[in-house]
Amino acid sequence: MVSKALQATYRERLFRHLDGIVTAPSAFSLHKKGVTTYILDKKEVTIGDLTSTFDANEGYLNVALRLLASQGWLVQHIDNSTNTVTYSINEHTATAFALFPHYEEVTALQKLSENYHFRKFEVAPFKMLQDIFSKYRDHYGITLSQDPAERTIQEQVLAHIEGSILGPTLVHLSMNGAFHKYFMQASFRPEEFHADGENFKKLLDILTYFELFTRKEHTYQFTDKGLFFAKRASAYGVTVSYIPTLRKLDDLLFGNALAAKSQGDGSQEGHVDRAMNVWGSGGAHATYFKVVDTIILDIFNKPLDEQPKGILDMGCGNGAFLIHLYNLIERHTLRGKHLDEHPLILVGADYNQTAIDITKQNLIQAEIWAKVMWGDIGDPDRLATDLQEEYDITLGDLLNVRSFLDHNRVWKAPAQSTKSPSTSTGAFAYEGARISNNDAEASLAEHFGKWSPYTGKHGLLLIELHSVPPAIAADYIGKTAVTAYDATHGYSDQFIVEVPVFHKVLDSIGMKRDEKLSKKFPNNDAATVTVNLFRH
Repeated sequence: MVSKALQATYRERLFRHLDGIVTAPSAFSLHKKGVTTYILDKKEVTIGDLTSTFDANEGYLNVALRLLASQGWLVQHIDNSTNTVTYSINEHTATAFALFPHYEEVTALQKLSENYHFRKFEVAPFKMLQDIFSKYRDHYGITLSQDPAERTIQEQVLAHIEGSILGPTLVHLSMNGAFHKYFMQASFRPEEFHADGENFKKLLDILTYFELFTRKEHTYQFTDKGLFFAKRASAYGVTVSYIPTLRKLDDLLFGNALAAKSQGDGSQEGHVDRAMNVWGSGGAHATYFKVVDTIILDIFNKPLDEQPKGILDMGCGNGAFLIHLYNLIERHTLRGKHLDEHPLILVGADYNQTAIDITKQNLIQAEIWAKVMWGDIGDPDRLATDLQEEYDITLGDLLNVRSFLDHNRVWKAPAQSTKSPSTSTGAFAYEGARISNNDAEASLAEHFGKWSPYTGKHGLLLIELHSVPPAIAADYIGKTAVTAYDATHGYSDQFIVEVPVFHKVLDSIGMKRDEKLSKKFPNNDAATVTVNLFRH
């Protein structure tokens, strides 16, 4: 049994691992191009100066530099009234930048993995992983400093490399069934899980070094620490799913800004492993279901004639949210007692065909009837028309719910600018070009304005992801995954804003939230997730 103190320690390590998966390739690309040397020499630079000097894609370059600021290695200065962004060095910059060459191998491994099936153990990437582990075990030749500040940075970088070793590996193992309860409860031999028992044994030896397993002669068994991480493997899933984007950072920052999107034959997304993303995000939803439950119970315990006819889950992912909501309503509400005469209409909509297929399969398995269809978060009018014409369902009669979606809309430039400068510190981009924070706010307002005609009757229930100012993120290293969120979303043209900015924008268009039902996670100034019920 893992104590609460150890759980906190392991959780901190997990967050640092996530930081590393995105920071390593970002930092090494900047180092290799000479950007970090230039910043050290100049001490303070504007994003515009760096863009012209290095012929960079300004939007993605800004994302990368903001990541370094969130790790405490640069200071971001932003003036939204003039649309200028400046980065300056601090007392940690030189020490951190000098360690960036150590990120080379894990960055190379991300690139090499493109040539192999991600969820199969193949020899070439595994050998590179072994080489990285050997160097990591020897601290990459780093003599840990006696100076606390310098040592903190050294250990921070080593934790990043550790995360690049363990994060993809744990996801890989989990999605391949290695964390089945049989393996988690009993000792086993490597050949029981993998045909290449010899190499799989070497992988298990690496994980044993990290105290995730114990080894006794030829058998292995999970430790309590290993069980902790195995049960949370999906927490790595979303970040690891964006490795297809991270391996293209040289191009995204200094070359073809569409390099990640243009992979493959165009029939599937090139920038993300969507099946893995759905798997990882589905696991993350469970944390926030309890808060949503309170709101759902309140709505569906009202008099029947005041209740929505059903629920639309826009961006249904893997269907877990819909399944959970249906079960909750059926078992614990007034509506659940009257489903024969007042059936609950369930609609799942998603932009991605993989997500649609997974949702259908999961709903069928759960024996829940629902309509599952294509839908665009940025075009509610079309969705409303399709629902009416195909199923005779009126969008406004449904409770609109969604989780972690509105930030992932296709960019549309706002028709009007904000009346006052943005208060966001975010780094926003579209196909390499930098989007001003003023335009990002105005676009968010116009986006939700499109949904307002359909939310006046029963409201809009949102679980949403947020950014955190770099100065705050740097104070919460090991306590937040925001660096990983900012990287994966920033490099893939998604738009996560800070909690106060989000609330301010929706309030400005008359979308009022029920403050009694609103929650944020964690409940401090480093909050990266909110649950809100808005009504127009």
